[in-house]
Amino acid sequence: MDELRKYLEILYNRLLFPVEVIDSEGRIIYVNEAFTLMWGFSQDELIEYSVFNDLVLREQSKISLISEVLNNLSQKTIEHFEDSLLRSHHNVVPLIRTSVFGFEMNGERYAVLIHEDVTEQVLTGEEIKRARDASKEAERLKNNFLNVLSHELRTPLNIILGYSSLIKENLSDKISTEDKIYLDNLHSGSERLFNTINQMLEFAHIEAGNYSVAIETADLVGIIQGSLAQYEEAARSKGLEIRTNFVHKKVFVDTDVQCTMNAFNNLLSNAVKFTNQGFIEVEVDVMEDKNLALCRVRDSGIGISTKYLDHLFQPFSQEDLNIGRSYEGNGLGLALAKRYLEKVGGSLLVDSIKGVGSTFTFTLPLTLSSKIKYDDKEEAEILASNKILMLDNVGETFELIRAFLKKDYQIVNYSLRDFRIELTRDNSFSHIVFDVEKNFWQQAILICKDIKKNDPYKRPIIVISSEFIEEKIREFYNAGANKFLIKPFGKSELVKVLDEAKEYSL
Repeated sequence: MDELRKYLEILYNRLLFPVEVIDSEGRIIYVNEAFTLMWGFSQDELIEYSVFNDLVLREQSKISLISEVLNNLSQKTIEHFEDSLLRSHHNVVPLIRTSVFGFEMNGERYAVLIHEDVTEQVLTGEEIKRARDASKEAERLKNNFLNVLSHELRTPLNIILGYSSLIKENLSDKISTEDKIYLDNLHSGSERLFNTINQMLEFAHIEAGNYSVAIETADLVGIIQGSLAQYEEAARSKGLEIRTNFVHKKVFVDTDVQCTMNAFNNLLSNAVKFTNQGFIEVEVDVMEDKNLALCRVRDSGIGISTKYLDHLFQPFSQEDLNIGRSYEGNGLGLALAKRYLEKVGGSLLVDSIKGVGSTFTFTLPLTLSSKIKYDDKEEAEILASNKILMLDNVGETFELIRAFLKKDYQIVNYSLRDFRIELTRDNSFSHIVFDVEKNFWQQAILICKDIKKNDPYKRPIIVISSEFIEEKIREFYNAGANKFLIKPFGKSELVKVLDEAKEYSL
């Protein structure tokens, strides 16, 4: 026995972990210094003690594990080891992980118990888990807040913007000049509020890492041509000329269409805003040697100082207070444009001279494939008709769209509950339009899939909603929707989407 103790002392006495060795009857034949420090007992004080008689170990069913190790000369790990000795020495018992293994010497069997204090590890792990759970909960609350905020702001803004534009259009010749100014201020103020809210929500979404993209092959020239129309009136009112230079009729790129459109709209909007006289030129070309498409937006505007160029793409950044007061905006447009393009593997560069003008150039990767259009004659005839099948539970959006399109389209509305797939057999409809509320999101997705699968004429599907989170929008694109229109929207945006949807469905 003395020889065994010497052997155990050589092995374990300087070990930092508490170690005890027991014989086949559970009596402790050796403890190291670390054990004495943590348990508070030396070996001489434990002569009468037996592990197998320890009530705490028995309550916790640990004795059977130790016996199994002794009988089979095996190895076990015991989580949360605690015995009556440890409990008597500590007011708060530390969390102990114990490794137990058996060995045989001179015909006798023994078990070595190596203890490790894992209190700090466990508490740290629990703290990390709580922090992770709190982070997830904060993320969930933030997303819920953004969703609710988006819905509660966009829906009433849609009504305000829609009907104010209708009043402007229908009563322009019937009201006084003063009233016309009031109406213009109402409409422009609502648009500015919407643009600010929209940009802030999207920026928050991108910064949170929740903005996902769906890369597809798309015609860059087509995307840009589709966006130009909405800025022509603003440019014309300032006496500006918008020039285009498309080196190729179609330039196919691998991108997310919405990201690219948002980035270009921000660049063109800035060009119109900061140019008081002269021109704006939009050029699309390719760099075949680098497999890139490029788009330049050049203007003869106020330009940007060299000192400010390094801060240009920072959020909420404006060159100086005078610019901030003279020109509307929140300083997010260029920051968003850069982030949109980087999301799809693109880049954004600027070249500017103060007082002369600016040129913004963005690049996108060219695709090796081309977009194939399906031009069945019968479908083309259907798309030429002017009748819309609309699904709107509340009816507010239906009334607004009917007012927008009363001269050009006939609109037939059904609630989601009343919709039947048989309605798609009517070939007089040119478009199918959904107004989707959050409460009916999944039901609308199922209907969208059903229409996409069973519509014999493959008509364009347009979804209208106050939802702005990209993953949610992507659900409808995956279900077969051709376009997604976010509230609020005006007549020109609606007409543009209707026209674009026809092209997507061909």
